[in-house]
Amino acid sequence: MSMNYNELMNPVARDMKPSGIRKFFDLAGSMQDVVTLSIGEPDFKTPWHIREAGIRNLNEGKTAYTANAGLIPLRNAISSYMSRRFGVTYDPLSEVIVTVGGSEGIDITMRTLLTRGDEVLIPEPSFVCYAPLAAMAGATPVSLRTYEKDQFRLTPETLKAALTPKTKLLVLSYPNNPTGAVMTKADYEAIAAVLRDTDVFVITDEIYIELSYTKEPLVSFASIDGMRERTIVVNGFSKAYAMTGWRMGYLCGPRELVAPALKLHQFGIMSAPTTSQYAAVEALENGAEDVAMMREKYNMRRKFLLRTFERLGIPCFEPLGAFYVFPNLSRFGLSSEEFCKRFLEEEKVAMVPGSAFGESGEGFARISYAYSMEHLQVAMERLERFIARLEG
Repeated sequence: MSMNYNELMNPVARDMKPSGIRKFFDLAGSMQDVVTLSIGEPDFKTPWHIREAGIRNLNEGKTAYTANAGLIPLRNAISSYMSRRFGVTYDPLSEVIVTVGGSEGIDITMRTLLTRGDEVLIPEPSFVCYAPLAAMAGATPVSLRTYEKDQFRLTPETLKAALTPKTKLLVLSYPNNPTGAVMTKADYEAIAAVLRDTDVFVITDEIYIELSYTKEPLVSFASIDGMRERTIVVNGFSKAYAMTGWRMGYLCGPRELVAPALKLHQFGIMSAPTTSQYAAVEALENGAEDVAMMREKYNMRRKFLLRTFERLGIPCFEPLGAFYVFPNLSRFGLSSEEFCKRFLEEEKVAMVPGSAFGESGEGFARISYAYSMEHLQVAMERLERFIARLEG
């Protein structure tokens, strides 16, 4: 008997489009001598003292499950970090879950909060996981277009116009992937004013929050007056500490929301990797200098790319966070996917078309500067040559 897989599987999973980021990464992987600017993965190794903490605890045989919510020392460190950096207090015993990367935190939060008929507001351009995860939870993703003229920030006017009786959740992701946009305290207060008399929850994905190049203090949306009670903070160690492969993340929120999310984590994951948790304790307690060093290097690369775009006459608003630039390529008369595909084929440089991050990304491309300066210089030389040929 043959199985009719198409009819039998979940149609949401069956019809889900694959990541546009991976599409270009995989295409580049099939070619020789490609310079890739497509993946948001730090080129730094995990700092040695963090690796050593993991190795030491592994050598000591600490290989059993931890508590479902994570090691108490790690939850204590997360709680201390949130209080120290943002002035928001979470009980490490009931309001913190250690997750398998920030991605799991987003997933279990959505599955905790959402049901069929709910709407999830997602400012775009946005990272690629939010809409599919909302759909898998049975909800309807609703795109909120942001604009270059607003530095790709979500405006209170846009948010207010999008609210309906079905709106259950707003996703905030700043500093933003793919644009590098940031939201200031004043920006967040304006968003909070729109939400204050509603029952809308918020996921604030703060995975890039330590990679901010402004002189203003770091702000978590949960720290805005009245927002803690409706907000789940998702963060992790992949970007700031160069720990992508350790798969370490966490969520913080009101115990009433964290308790059911913990049950999903318990049944789906059990607990995050034990060795990685010990390394994460070391990162939070002693990794601030490492983060500062890497942030300084990223900032140098950011400035180099912006100077290069200015010299080449390519408009690009100044991104003040994460490690991405989002240049406007519309003047070349190609769609963002056509531009990136030709650039890859003709000059062997991979970057991601803006359209991979939603319709509002059309005409742009995401370039990651989580690569060495030498790597970036070669890529920009090839870009200059490619542009000269396009316009010749």
